[in-house]
Amino acid sequence: MPSSFELISALRSTRAAHPHPVGYAVAPTPSAPSRSLESVDAATRDGAPHLHISGFDPRAAGGRQAIKVELRNMPAGCAPLVTMRLQSALLPEGVASHSFARTLRGEWRPLFIEFSSRDKEHGQYRIDVELHCQKDARISHKWVCTPVILIPRPDATLTEIHQTFLSTHKNVRVMADDASIARVQAQAGGGRLDIDVHARNASIAHLNLDARPGKVNLGFSTIAWDEDLIEIDVPAHAEPHPHQSVMACLVNAAPDAGAQRQVRLFAMEQCVLGRFELHDPEADVLLTHFGDDGQDRDGLTRRLSGRHAVIRRAGAGFDIEDVSRYGLLLDGVWPGKNKPVQLRLGMRIELSASIKGIVVLSVTAIMPHGVIMHRIDQGVHAECFYFLEPGRHPGYPVTAFGALPQAAAMPLLFHQHGGFWHFDRVTGQETPLTPQTAMDKLSQVSAHTRFAPESYPECWIVRSALKAPTTADAVNMYTA
Repeated sequence: MPSSFELISALRSTRAAHPHPVGYAVAPTPSAPSRSLESVDAATRDGAPHLHISGFDPRAAGGRQAIKVELRNMPAGCAPLVTMRLQSALLPEGVASHSFARTLRGEWRPLFIEFSSRDKEHGQYRIDVELHCQKDARISHKWVCTPVILIPRPDATLTEIHQTFLSTHKNVRVMADDASIARVQAQAGGGRLDIDVHARNASIAHLNLDARPGKVNLGFSTIAWDEDLIEIDVPAHAEPHPHQSVMACLVNAAPDAGAQRQVRLFAMEQCVLGRFELHDPEADVLLTHFGDDGQDRDGLTRRLSGRHAVIRRAGAGFDIEDVSRYGLLLDGVWPGKNKPVQLRLGMRIELSASIKGIVVLSVTAIMPHGVIMHRIDQGVHAECFYFLEPGRHPGYPVTAFGALPQAAAMPLLFHQHGGFWHFDRVTGQETPLTPQTAMDKLSQVSAHTRFAPESYPECWIVRSALKAPTTADAVNMYTA
């Protein structure tokens, strides 16, 4: 049986006759200026999809930045439009959405992302990137990556900035496997050069860093690097909801003691609370004052703004923001106009701040996918509200969440595939809510309850076509 030395000697003799077998990588040399170190790095990606980020200038620390993002090596069957969603503390609103468009030559038009590092603490900031490729109005492919942007200290030198960057971003990646040879020839006289070489399974790494005499001037104006895209498996698309809606109501014809006649359901990215109007209301949740004689759609109700407050998803919870002229009180304190405040369990919400007692709500449950609110004024038996995040499933088994007694006895509902669903906490069974659903067979649903596909079935509310969201696709275009 031949020794390992004899096997390697025989392999080298074979490769001497065939100087460029598969797996043999040669880095660029001064005699081949057309292939730079960056092109060698790109060649080792084997055509994998990635983002090429360039134009980052660390000298603009503390000011505005604009980086160029290019989409490269996408699959041939990819749709001509790819949506990119960004989330980072560097962005003005925390999130941003852009679209890559494919040209007639098959290339992807680059995008420019602007942000500001003014008043930002120095250090590293990540940017969560999601790329969506849609087919037939559904996501067919999804890629993710997380670039990291370095915001240097104001007194940092350009050399320190580049050394910090190059410690995490390699200039060259060369891999040799299965008794192959990796040769890298480069001129290292110009300063620091990071090279990542892998040689495994009886492979050989040959580095030739030929530092020639003389002074070499290198100018670093901006920084560029590549971010590999990781494709995420997209689950099979379920059938759409049989009765799609973003606003609905559970109507109880004979409510028990402590129950509400109308349980109003809303599933929007942001939901507007405001004054009740029969014709073209500005709000989604139409609030009225309840007095000693019952509901009063005039009188004190007119002291509510058409757009009084906005509830939206924010981070791990939900926020409420005062956008009215009359104000609102949160636990007796006015938060200020256009200043979002996170909702807390048991929070007391009074509309308005100038006249107390017009509408008083209480946060009775904060779920991972929504919020439940009850009236605690004289309309306590009239209505309560579900504010659900569209497309969010509560998960099974259900994660424990805080709820007051009046909300803990209510059914667990969620919104997905364009419609509302009932979720059985014990069995995990999901039931789509439609006007034909047998509500009395669902857990925690009172008898004599029916599902209405509009939020205010007791009224004939006229909404213009531009203001009435009727499908899940219309939610993104709807602004109250």
